[in-house]
Amino acid sequence: MYPKINEYLYIQVASSDAAESEKEYRARIADMEDDTFLIEIPMEENSGRLKKLFIGDELSVYFLTEGGIKNYFNTHVLGFKEEVIRMLRLRKPAEESIFKIQRRSFFRVNAELELAVKDALGSRFLVRTEDIGGGGASFLSDGKVSLAVADKLVCWLLVSYRNGSTEHVNFESEIVRIKKLETGRNLIMLKFSAISDSERQKIIRYCFERQFDFRNR
Repeated sequence: MYPKINEYLYIQVASSDAAESEKEYRARIADMEDDTFLIEIPMEENSGRLKKLFIGDELSVYFLTEGGIKNYFNTHVLGFKEEVIRMLRLRKPAEESIFKIQRRSFFRVNAELELAVKDALGSRFLVRTEDIGGGGASFLSDGKVSLAVADKLVCWLLVSYRNGSTEHVNFESEIVRIKKLETGRNLIMLKFSAISDSERQKIIRYCFERQFDFRNR
């Protein structure tokens, strides 16, 4: 399902500047064509500053539907249209490439990301994730560190995006399951027990980019 005319798109611009890539802009859909959205110049809600975009700029976009569901897609700037107001022309994505993310329902993707962990006793160790999502993660353990279901962990995740920027994501988690593998290693499955919305959004953005890449292989 596509957004409608007069609805808003919420936009992040792919940038090698980490601070800029985290800023969110809002723009109203002024018109549509067969393969494009025509939007007003995006505005940063906190400052009211207009964002100048250029042909070819890559954008991560979502729009809201009933129940607060966020519908994500990637697009890029195709050009401009001059009428009473100046509008940006964005590529309309294939409808099946739009991902719906409900408030408490998060998809996971396979991902080998660096994860620094501190347990309740203060021991620290470094692992790599097996998968990651907005609600939790899993990693492999070789058994050198003693872990058990219900253990609380403090974690720092290193996330890399398609534009080359990186982010550190901090969260607290709880071990919900430990699975013994044939290799002798353990798969440790976590759920997030304390994570801010802004930190969770960094993970969701990464998952969306990975899922988008998988769809386009």
